[in-house]
Amino acid sequence: MNDDDAPVSAPAAVVVGAGPAGLMAAECLAAAGFAATVYDAMPSSGRKFLLAGKGGLNLTHGEPIEPFLDRFGPRRAQVEPWLRGFGPQDLRDWARGLGVETFVGSSGRVFPVDLKAAPLLRAWLHRLRASGVRLHMRHRWVGWEDTGAALALRFDTPAGPAVVRADRVVLALGGASWPRLGSDAAWVPLLAARGVDLAPLLPANCGFDVAGWSEHLRSRFAGAPLKNVALHCRAPDGRRFAQRGEFVVTATGIEGQLVYAAAALLRDGIAAAGRAIAEVDLLPERSAEFVAAEVARPRGSRSLSTHLKSRLGIDGVKAALLHELLPRETFADPAALAAAIKALPIPLLAPRPVEEAISTAGGVRFDALDERLMLRVLPGVFCAGEMIDWEAPTGGYLLSACLASGRVAGQGAAAYHNDR
Repeated sequence: MNDDDAPVSAPAAVVVGAGPAGLMAAECLAAAGFAATVYDAMPSSGRKFLLAGKGGLNLTHGEPIEPFLDRFGPRRAQVEPWLRGFGPQDLRDWARGLGVETFVGSSGRVFPVDLKAAPLLRAWLHRLRASGVRLHMRHRWVGWEDTGAALALRFDTPAGPAVVRADRVVLALGGASWPRLGSDAAWVPLLAARGVDLAPLLPANCGFDVAGWSEHLRSRFAGAPLKNVALHCRAPDGRRFAQRGEFVVTATGIEGQLVYAAAALLRDGIAAAGRAIAEVDLLPERSAEFVAAEVARPRGSRSLSTHLKSRLGIDGVKAALLHELLPRETFADPAALAAAIKALPIPLLAPRPVEEAISTAGGVRFDALDERLMLRVLPGVFCAGEMIDWEAPTGGYLLSACLASGRVAGQGAAAYHNDR
């Protein structure tokens, strides 16, 4: 997707990173009349974006703006201005402008009508090029020019080393998840060396490990989904999570949509105490009183497993987890067993490695940025997307905020010449 393999020596504006945040920043710069040039280390643009769209591109979420903003947890105050300026409906209108209609699914998630990412990306790149944006792939940013000029960037390119000077720069380099797609966090030491305050990059929207499943559970149920359950947990700072959905048992622990939604609280709990408890309600549609009555009902000659299956529908992986996690004596106590069915504690010891996570937390701290997302210690250098210290669950929230932050950084970079 190179527009020109030769390095550009002095573009007016440079964007480093050809993911959604970077492309949105370039779009805003071009709309303001700047000759924007995008550089990326990968062979093509939007590789993580395309991977996210393989199962149906989840662009945003259709819920009202207040609960939408609450999904950003402790970072709501910082992210809210981005999304007030470019919210879920604005994103849908933007996609329509690219010829991509969207719909709201039964879960409230918003998708393109064809569920695909590639047509939207193609249309977007076509419009960017038509507006004068140039893209240079296989150009890896490796630091600053030796003179120390913040707006002189060094790249490794197919043609050899190159130095690019710019009037303004937007960095949209992603976090540390899925490094094979370009988000490898190689920018961390480059910014740290310039005095930028960074929070450690941590896995977000990730799975978790338990102390160790039995061989029986691993061999029989790894990959099995737990459907129609609810997960509850509490962070050390008092934040609570309670949501219905589903997740999957893995060979080492648990992962999946419901776990990802609770991941920030679980991760922070492990960091504070060395472990966290994910409490699972195996029958959220049934009251505790109903479950207790059914478990205590006389079962005659039937086995307990048969009784639980016939009276409550508990079998398969749900039954296996009860046997895995509860002491033997619990099964002889109907009240204790009923309570466990409604609140089964799964002790978690560690999040999965950041390279496996869907996204990351941490990165450039908000105190290091002004309201336009410009680095305070590097005037003229702006940041956007996942490299900033915020996080959100899956469901369209991540992509919405990445695009919105790219818009803020792009507009901030476009306005930068007015106040120098």
